[in-house]
Amino acid sequence: MSYDVLIRHARLHRQSELVDIAIQDGMFSRIGQDLSALSATRVIDAEGRLVSPPFIDGHVHLDAVLTVGQPRYNSSGTLLEGIQIWGERKPSLSREDVKRRVLEEIQWEVAQGTLHIRSHVDVCDPNLTALRALLEVREEVHDICDLQLVAFPQDGILSFPNGRELMRKAMELGCDVVGGIPHHEWTRDMGVEDVHYAFSLAKEFNCDIDCHCDETDDPLSRFTEIMAADTIEQGWQGRVTGSHCTAMGSYNDAYAFKLIGLLARAQMNVIANPFDNVVLQGRFDTYPKRRGVTRVKELLAAGVNVALGHDSIMDPWFPLGRGDMLAAAQLALYLCHMSGYEEIDAVFNLITTNAARALRIQDRYGIEEGKPADFLILDAPNAFEALRLLPARLHVFKHGREVATTTSARSVLHREHNSAEQVVTFCPQTQAD
Repeated sequence: MSYDVLIRHARLHRQSELVDIAIQDGMFSRIGQDLSALSATRVIDAEGRLVSPPFIDGHVHLDAVLTVGQPRYNSSGTLLEGIQIWGERKPSLSREDVKRRVLEEIQWEVAQGTLHIRSHVDVCDPNLTALRALLEVREEVHDICDLQLVAFPQDGILSFPNGRELMRKAMELGCDVVGGIPHHEWTRDMGVEDVHYAFSLAKEFNCDIDCHCDETDDPLSRFTEIMAADTIEQGWQGRVTGSHCTAMGSYNDAYAFKLIGLLARAQMNVIANPFDNVVLQGRFDTYPKRRGVTRVKELLAAGVNVALGHDSIMDPWFPLGRGDMLAAAQLALYLCHMSGYEEIDAVFNLITTNAARALRIQDRYGIEEGKPADFLILDAPNAFEALRLLPARLHVFKHGREVATTTSARSVLHREHNSAEQVVTFCPQTQAD
């Protein structure tokens, strides 16, 4: 038979031998070390480059993307000023405004190899304008990206008028995941009830939970433990995510050790957001300044599933960014002191297999026979070089169809004494033993 696509000489993550990958009807059909006898409509020679399952953005706020400076810039750089500015921008939201910005940003992510996105959508709006727009976007982009929507109460479930009713309405309209924000409620008791309500709503709609939790430097903000306890008590293991959890970086080690063990027992996921976490946290410190990122390395060592999100892209909280999850992983590598060789490989998993587990899509994710042919070819031979170079994503495929291509950058050195081109590859020509 003739296959639709044949990828030759591909290198898979953590595998030393090159393989060929045959794709038929949008699925991975055959994977083996030498399939040269097969015929295909299209053949791509990966030439030893890394072929990876698609990147996953486990936490982003698409409703706010590309609003930086509207109506003003965040001069203090704090999380609270960002929330205040977003509150000033929200009244001017329209369906057209939201869709225009979101569709542009999703194109950025897809072009850089991200084909799965979980977006938190602010539902503290009586009209639910952003949510209604994103529900339309979810359907419009299904050919290039799978989008999960989280009902996110930016101003609190209890602290915002009719917060409970708006959360319920958001779920009825079609949100995939229940959110929460316990540390931002007015009181601790209200924060605890925020978590309890999120669980009751999730059980009613039989869906997963992903709460912004303890996104603060306050060592006394301890709602993650409430989430873990509810997870165990409600039997929701594997279906609950704590996003940010930055206060964990400020906890004393004895309490952090206890909490990490509880998270492992609850089979909770933790999603860190290195861009926003390092920019927004530590703003009230002099020196030393806290990094703001949760204890990624220690969580992984304890068996807790950790993934990454981009969080903000040119909005009131983070004025920069372009939606590159590989860049987010590189930053996490720096901030979390994960520079050992095996640790670098583990960082790559934070935006691939770990993130798939957090989004509970692992049954249809990965380069395996019988799974959807979603993948990308990077202009690098392995994860180590990918995280070092942040190379071009040369080919991006969804369900066996190429949805994006990028041309590899080419740098040429011009020497005074030599008229011949000298191509600079940024890859060492010699390696130490």
